[in-house]
This record gives sequence, C-alpha cells and structure tokens, in this order.
Amino acid sequence: MDFGPYLFVASLEGAITAAVLALTAVGLSIVFGIMRVVNVAHGEFYMLGAVLAWWITSMIAGHPALGFWVAIVAAPLLVGALAVLCDRFILNKVNYDPERTIVATIGLLYVIQQTTLMTFGPEARPVQAPFNERIALPWFEYGESGFQMIWPWGLSTTTYKLFVIVAAIIVLLVLWWVMTRTRIGLIMRATQLDQEMAQAHGIAVNKVYALVFGLGAALAALGAVLVVPIQQAYYLMGSDPLLLSFIVVIIGGLGSVLGTVVAAVLIGMSDGIISVFFTPTLAKILATLLVAFVLVFKPNGLFGKSRE
Repeated sequence: MDFGPYLFVASLEGAITAAVLALTAVGLSIVFGIMRVVNVAHGEFYMLGAVLAWWITSMIAGHPALGFWVAIVAAPLLVGALAVLCDRFILNKVNYDPERTIVATIGLLYVIQQTTLMTFGPEARPVQAPFNERIALPWFEYGESGFQMIWPWGLSTTTYKLFVIVAAIIVLLVLWWVMTRTRIGLIMRATQLDQEMAQAHGIAVNKVYALVFGLGAALAALGAVLVVPIQQAYYLMGSDPLLLSFIVVIIGGLGSVLGTVVAAVLIGMSDGIISVFFTPTLAKILATLLVAFVLVFKPNGLFGKSRE
C-alpha cells in the first residue's frame, strides 16, 4: 500500500492529540494570560478529570453511554469547583505573587497526586466509550480517469475518535464566543489588560481570578474525560499533558489563545504522526527543540506580544 493512506491515518491520530492538547493548553494559557500565574498543577487537574470520569462511570449502572455523558458534564464542573477553592484559599493568600504561586502550585501538584494515589490506587483504569463503531476510511487516488475513491482499502478508525475531534472544536468555538461576545468575556479581557483600572471600574478582580482558574482547570479536565476512553485513567498521567501544554503555550505566545490553538494543532499533529512512524520520545525531543528555536528567534512566541 502507498505511503499516503498511512500518513492520512497518522494525521487523524495527530488530530486527536491536537484536539485534547488544545483544550488543556488553552486552559493553561487563559490562566497565565489573565492572572499571570504559572499553574504547575495544571496537569493534575487533567488527571483528576480522568479519574473522576472513571469513578462516575463505575458508579452508574446501565449502558456505558449514560455514565460517560454524566461524567463529561460532572467531572469538569467538580474539578473547576476544586480549582476555585484552591484559588480562594491558596493563590489568593499569597496575593498571586509570581514566585510564590509557582511554589504553591508545585505543592498543590503533590497534594493532588498523592491524595489520588491513596484513594484511587496505582492501577490504570479503563473507561468504556459511549459508542465505538469502527468505520472504514475512504481514500482518493488520481488515475487516468481522474480522482477515484477507493473504499474500503484496509484502514479504519472509530466513531468515538471522530467525536473527540468534533467535540473539542465545538468547545473551543464556544469559548471564543464567550471571550469575545459576552459580558463575562469583556470583564475577563478588561482584567487581563489592566487589573488596577478594572478594579477602579468596580470589577471584582479576585472573583474574576477564581472564575478563570476554575475555567482553566475545567478545560483540562474536559480534555481528560474525552481522551480517557482511548487511554486509561492513571494517577501519574498529568505529567505529559503538562509538559506539552507548556510547550504549546510558549510556542503560541504566553496568554494568546489563538496562538495556543495554532501551536496545539502544530505540536499535536506532529506528535501523532511522528509517534506512529517513529517513537513518541522522538516527537517530544523535536517539540522541545522547536521551543528552543522559537525562544531564540521569536521570544514572545508566534502570536505573543511584548508587554511594555
């Protein structure tokens, strides 16, 4: 079989990685862009989303779809609520100082991780997809009579994997609409541009910060809920998403949501394709090298702006 069909399937796997990574990295980017907080515990909120998805689906009897649809709503809300409490009782107490918030979120990382280990255990737990029908993928080849569709040609995917891509796109579009077309989005952008001026106009900055921190954690948890039927819930699963999210945010530009999405697609697609044809380790090495090149030639990232 030609190289093209295999590249197409690898690109589809990369698109799944990019979709989940975009949700996770956008949550990290929003937190940094508005709060100027580097959330080192972001990967643990991702992990909590996957663990809660397993717990909720295991508690609800009946068809697997019922538990999954409850989990996809409840897990991000629970993780977001926990993040709001962490902001209220930890980050707010250190006045969002950049150095102290890094130390605080590192501590939060270990607290969440070890608490999950004690309650959830060290085993990886599967979550059954609500639907997982296998579908053949068409392929087009150019011949003497023009383009011809070849179907079936031996390679396929599942309906759930396509759902992950579509769901992530819808969530990101809704987030863009909220950020650019609603009052709460206007308040968040005003707080990002000038905290003191926003406070002078009656905006409760601390409440905005709590909302933003909760939103960032909820987006990470949502990405984990979407991916856990493909992977498995594991108490150490937050490290790779955290690393890739930082890579994406640095490449896209600190605080730039558009740059984060573009970088997530770039890194996710390359990670998926390289992992299929070579090894996942090589994909991580190339992503790290790309960060180095961006920092050398464009320190503010692809879409980042220098702050005066």
